[in-house]
Order: sequence, then structure tokens, then C-alpha cells
Amino acid sequence: MNNIDAASHMPDNADTRLLPPDAAGLAEAARLLRSGALVAFPTETVYGLGGDARSDTAVARIFEAKRRPRFNPLIVHLPDLAAARAVAHFSPAAERLADAFWPGPLTLVLPLRPFARLSPLVTAGNDSVAVRVPEHPVAQALLRAFGGPLAAPSANPSGRVSPTRAAHVLAGLGGRVAAVLDGGACEVGLESSIVALDPPRLLRPGGLPAEAIEACLGAPLANPGDPAVPLAPGQMASHYAPSAQLRLNATSPQPGEIWIGFGPAATGADLVLSATGDLVDAAANLFHALREADALAGPDGRIAVSPIPEHGLGRAINDRLRRAAAPRN
Repeated sequence: MNNIDAASHMPDNADTRLLPPDAAGLAEAARLLRSGALVAFPTETVYGLGGDARSDTAVARIFEAKRRPRFNPLIVHLPDLAAARAVAHFSPAAERLADAFWPGPLTLVLPLRPFARLSPLVTAGNDSVAVRVPEHPVAQALLRAFGGPLAAPSANPSGRVSPTRAAHVLAGLGGRVAAVLDGGACEVGLESSIVALDPPRLLRPGGLPAEAIEACLGAPLANPGDPAVPLAPGQMASHYAPSAQLRLNATSPQPGEIWIGFGPAATGADLVLSATGDLVDAAANLFHALREADALAGPDGRIAVSPIPEHGLGRAINDRLRRAAAPRN
């Protein structure tokens, strides 16, 4: 059984700098961002690909680096609720969620303020904006050193597995971004939950369980709208995909498959999300396990994944797995 927590090999790429998360590294990252360059940085969820959200050029570079469809909006990262109020209108329900879960793995899609000074590329033409206050200390320090809003989708090629380590960023975007702030492995390991309000809708399950959001609102979350017109990232049918083909809900592997197991029943699996069936551990390990399985499967390979319970963080894990297994565009 492979250890999915083992350190990945760090590629040697002279075109992308690896910066330490100390005062000098943060100052250099902020300088690069102010110049319009892109810097990847850790959050508690996954690594984000940061660019100045007020600069058309910087935001265009994010789309170019990720090879991301221009109709797919970006999340704006801000240091605190006061900064978020400057770009978005907060209803009482939005204030309640922000007070309860920020900083943390929750993104709110809210009406855009007319004079928010964000690049229109950030919202993909919508009259709403996705905003988040991350909890990770390196993300917080970078936002305050930069002094402005950062557009920051996950730091990986569009549609591929999200990065939870600096090595993952370099493997996917090395040579396409100026620098990566290395803050170690991400604690949550799944992207943020995305909620639109009035009425409340869960646009993307993520690192904050939907049950916690519903308890805070005192109301159920409706299903998202048309994925062909996304209001937030992560709504495309095929997303988070490794190169290998995925088979879900596999209680045992077929010949030639790399098996990602979950729980005590997955004895003999090649990789294990959580031997004890802990969904928090499974969420943190998911994207790294998909990358490791993809490498083990090789060209035209196949991956099987054990069943994951459809509650709590399991709902977000299954969302990522279904999108990863969907037919490729």
C-alpha cells in the first residue's frame, strides 16, 4: 500500500520561483502581484492561482495560464469581511454566514457593487461576484501584504486535479506563473463550498458541510441552476479529472485498475483515503490520491474508487469524483 502523504518529487523549473512563506517571500510575492504577475499561494482548501482582481491583464493571464474558459467566473479572495463588503452587497443571510464561517472554506456569491473596481473578466459578465475570506495564515499574510483583492481559482490546468501541495502546482503550471509560495500541504484539501443567496442555493459542495450551512441559515439549500451558465467555479460537468479513467463505487478492483480505498473494507487497496473511514481525512487526501493513482495507472490507465458515504464532507468528495469521472469535453 502506497503512502499518499509522502512528499512528492519537486520538479526543477527555473521559470517559476518557489518562495518561502517568510517576510521576504511574502514581500516578493506581493511585489510580483502588483506588477501584474501571477503567484500561486496556499489556502486551507487548495492552492490558489492569484492575480490582481482589479487588473484586466492579470486576470487574463490567469485564464491563459490555466487554459480556462472565459465564461467561468473566478473567486475573489479578501482579508476580512469589511474588504468583502466593499465589492459585494451583503444581505442579512450573507452577514450571518460570514459571521459564522469566515475566515474559512466558504464562498458567497453576492450582488456586485457598481463601483467595486474589479475587472469584468472576474465575474464573466454576471452581475454577481464570488467572494471568500481564507483562513490559511500564509493567504492572510499575502492578502495584507498585497493590499487588494486577489482573483484566485485553483492553481492547476483547467479541468484537472486541484493542487494541495506546491509540487502539484509546479507539475501543472510550472513555467506559466511567476512564483509559488510554499505553505506545505493544505489542511482541508477540497475547494470551498459555494453558496448563492436569496434564495439560498448550494452551487458547489466543498470544505464546509452543507448541513452546517443549512443549520446556520435555518433553511434548506436548493440545487444549483444551469451548469451551462455557471455563476461560480466548479460547476462544469467534467472537472477535477486525472488522465486515467475513473470507476466509482468500486468495492474491489478489476484487473489492471489502481484502487483507491476508503474505510476498513478497503483492505489491499493501492491507496487509501482513510483507513478508518474518516471523511475529514479523506477530503484532505483526495486530490493527492488522484494524482498518485494517475501516476501509477500510467497512459490509458484506469482507477477504481471505493464508495464514499453521501453525507457531510462525503457529499463534496462524491461531487468531485463524479465530475472527475464524467465524459471528457
